[in-house]
Amino acid sequence: MIFQTFPDNRRDIILIVRCYLLLLFLSLCVPWHAAQVFAAIQPVAPGDVPVFTDDDSQESLLTAARIHRSYLAQLPVDHTAKIYGLSYSRNWLISSLDEFITLIENASGAEQLNRKLIERFEIYQSTGRRSGPGNTMLVTGYFEPVIQGSLQKTPKFRFPIYSPPPSLVSRKSNTGQTEVGRIGKNNAFLPFWTRAEIEGSNVLASSELVYLADPVSAFFLQIQGSGRISLPDGSIRSVRFAGHNGHGYKSIGKLLVDEGKLELHNSSTPNIKQYLAHHPEEQRRVLHYNPRIIFFNWGDDGPPNGSLGLPLTAGRSIALDQSLLSTGVFYWLSSTVPILNDGGEVVAWVPDKRFVLPQDSGAAIEGPGRVDLFMGSGHYAKHAAGVMRQPGKLYLFIKKGFPAVSDIPTSH
Repeated sequence: MIFQTFPDNRRDIILIVRCYLLLLFLSLCVPWHAAQVFAAIQPVAPGDVPVFTDDDSQESLLTAARIHRSYLAQLPVDHTAKIYGLSYSRNWLISSLDEFITLIENASGAEQLNRKLIERFEIYQSTGRRSGPGNTMLVTGYFEPVIQGSLQKTPKFRFPIYSPPPSLVSRKSNTGQTEVGRIGKNNAFLPFWTRAEIEGSNVLASSELVYLADPVSAFFLQIQGSGRISLPDGSIRSVRFAGHNGHGYKSIGKLLVDEGKLELHNSSTPNIKQYLAHHPEEQRRVLHYNPRIIFFNWGDDGPPNGSLGLPLTAGRSIALDQSLLSTGVFYWLSSTVPILNDGGEVVAWVPDKRFVLPQDSGAAIEGPGRVDLFMGSGHYAKHAAGVMRQPGKLYLFIKKGFPAVSDIPTSH
């Protein structure tokens, strides 16, 4: 009854001060990494839950979901995934995905599927980009290109992509992180050569895998991470990501925007390629701005694999920041996709909603505000992926009922 001795306004001030001190204490008790997890996703209030419909085929969704289940089943038995500060076991992740697969197979329609998802799953949303409106993602696309090339260097095909060279080594740092580099004099561990150093010398001689007709094609094949090479004899061979030189990725699109060469809304892949084609004197400088170079190996005839080692499914596999957004759950993506004419030009943008699986990552995909949708191969995939820079929303699901344990300590 202590508050009865103070006027009402003083009582309110004391309550506010006490609440502030409590929040300050709690913030000091929560580890930094836990705060980062909480910043990446947030629960969805009942009144804000969207209608979870799907604009793609049931077959492709079941294919991607079953592939993802095989990944979860191969994780260590003691594996856990942290979702909003709670630790979920591998078995619960599998059970959650199994529940989703069963719903897809047995739901009588979109309305029933939506209702059961809301009844049976906890729903979270990525907090999105800091610079945009609340919880808005930047949704981009990527595809598997088909590029002309040659196994031998010729006057036409003279720009190589490389297999991992013998000089490329990796080790664990003192903090447990993997470092990529090379061994120098006196057994010193050195950074590996940058793109500019590699392309300006013969330090990777004998590691050439195949030659392409121009450096821009070679550069963007590395951005995609896989592709198919059409050889002069008519055969087509796949190339797959096999490593990188350890340097951080730098966006040449951002460089051209910062320099005033392109407007932000016109910094799509086709516009970047067009600018470089019209300014050949700048190609070398612009491409060398990104020091990271990707190495490839020959692949099979199946779809490319993502960073989890799983075959990607067009329209269903996404790349995201796996350090912030869990690979143990399924997602729902709401954005827009282009309608194209026969020339690959956008004639309209239409709403698009689909369930997706987190089966890939990428050097440019950082933070809770980026998601990259794998669009497959062919005419539509090539041109649609090139122009995709759309706002969107990303939601994730985990089955209700699991007695997950909080990762946040209750005392300092």
